[in-house]
Amino acid sequence: MSSFIGCGARYGGARAVIFGAPFDSTASYMPGSRFAPAALRNESGAIETYSPYLGRDLEDIGVHDMGDLELPPGDAEAMLRAVERRAAEILKDGKIPVMLGGEHLVTLGAVRAAYEKYPDLRIVHFDAHTDLRDEYLGAKMSHATVIRRCWDILGDGRIYQFGIRSGTREEFAWAGGGHTNLRRFDLKGAETLADALGGAPVYLTVDLDVLDPGVFPGTGTPEAGGVSYAELRDALKAAARCDIVGADMVELSPPQDLSGVSTLTACTLLRELLLMAGASTDGSNELIK
Repeated sequence: MSSFIGCGARYGGARAVIFGAPFDSTASYMPGSRFAPAALRNESGAIETYSPYLGRDLEDIGVHDMGDLELPPGDAEAMLRAVERRAAEILKDGKIPVMLGGEHLVTLGAVRAAYEKYPDLRIVHFDAHTDLRDEYLGAKMSHATVIRRCWDILGDGRIYQFGIRSGTREEFAWAGGGHTNLRRFDLKGAETLADALGGAPVYLTVDLDVLDPGVFPGTGTPEAGGVSYAELRDALKAAARCDIVGADMVELSPPQDLSGVSTLTACTLLRELLLMAGASTDGSNELIK
């Protein structure tokens, strides 16, 4: 399949635009997330374009699939520049970029672009891991450091983290010093994000390993004790009441789940995320309340 199901709108008329960032060169445990964008498209025909949860259909809201970036393996900075350029192009045209990773480091490129347009940007981050190391094995650019690098751009109090259940003692202490708003283990508090953030622009990043590996084994760094699909879907509905200006879904690794269940779960979640982004863009947020 050349595009994600239901995302055949022309670019000019699209409200949301998806593109793939197939990169996993800094994966610290099991690589394979570079295959995720293609797998999502290939398997998306197994799901419906209509969401009974939201009462909305992808074919009604106008989503364009730009395909995948061609990214140089092993060159994190070149990858980040390419992602930033693509996200900036989409933002300049008044649309919402929705990026398909790839490992979590790809988020930094899109955040750079979003911050350039929206200096008051906030980040809402669903993940099993803090991703707040200042470096990992001597590298500043890693999927283990991505949120710390985003903090370098945004500063204190503008990153909201949910579902976190893995990280070093130092990362948790650093976050607890007021640098980020970190919720351990679950997604409680997501339901009040819209009130907490007011009308601030929000970049939403979803690391799929926030899901329990019993539900979602297809990821490169699985962590026991995660949330259910329904819990994550409901938290995303709450987050989508904010002013979402960009989003991504990262860390699906199809080779780690040969059953294909993880890829289909990610497809369904991506459908929900695109429908939520479309509602945010066209002002019809009542559809997700």
